[in-house]
Amino acid sequence: MSLTRVGAMPVGASEWESVLERNRAREADAEFAALVDRQSRFAFRIAFAVLRNVADAEEAVQEMFFKLFRSGAWKDMRDERAFLARTVWRIAVDKRPARKAYEIEAVELASGSPNPERTAIENERERAIHRLIDSLPEKMRRPLVLFSTAEMTTLEIAELLQIPEGTVRRLLTEARALLKEKLARWEARKNA
Repeated sequence: MSLTRVGAMPVGASEWESVLERNRAREADAEFAALVDRQSRFAFRIAFAVLRNVADAEEAVQEMFFKLFRSGAWKDMRDERAFLARTVWRIAVDKRPARKAYEIEAVELASGSPNPERTAIENERERAIHRLIDSLPEKMRRPLVLFSTAEMTTLEIAELLQIPEGTVRRLLTEARALLKEKLARWEARKNA
């Protein structure tokens, strides 16, 4: 049995391998923690865009990172953002209640708000916009949410959804036009 000296203590080959393994595990833990720090806000934006609820979005992100850590899949990512976006999107979609309108968390009025009536009107309009986005066909809604909420590029969205980038741009244009039309109808009904 060969002995190596580490500090003043002789270490056998099997003990040395054990020390190296623990060091590798610590390095992997540190790399994973850096990944979580780097990408948790990005993943949260995507989950929130799907779930429209802070607690549910946080849970989806935690579940994603837990699954990635346990499986070790995070070590093999080529495109970190696309991989994480696809993973958290799928988890969030699975958590979303089937065909149920999303509950938008109420925005509390600031005590020093200069115009509470205007704030309430803006909040009502924002909730209506979220409902209108949710009513878009899935093929239009997904790119719109990823582009506007997750701040992904059209190329990243194309890779995530596995469709051509030109299709993503066309779907974004169609979604915006349809959303604009629906919002105009909603405002006309509201003001009638």
